[in-house]
Amino acid sequence: MNMQAIMRQAQNLQKEMLKTKQEIDNTNFEGENSLVKVVVNGKKELIKITIDSDTIEADDIEMLQDMILVAVNQAFKKVDEYTEQKMAKYGNMMPGLF
Repeated sequence: MNMQAIMRQAQNLQKEMLKTKQEIDNTNFEGENSLVKVVVNGKKELIKITIDSDTIEADDIEMLQDMILVAVNQAFKKVDEYTEQKMAKYGNMMPGLF
């Protein structure tokens, strides 16, 4: 294979990787538990928090804060798993990239 062909292949791979990353960034992920539901995007930006106000009382604020933390971290974990799954095909070609 000549150098030009290798460069074209690398450019095509780069375009494909960017397209995959954009897909991940534009995907929403949910984390939830009995009191809280959160939605984040693939860039790990918090989009929405929903609190089940029927089950929470004023003196349960500390528990609610913990539940939000758990739900957000759960959603972020889903982002990481999805990113790893989608980008794994590129990992062998460029180790240490993600």
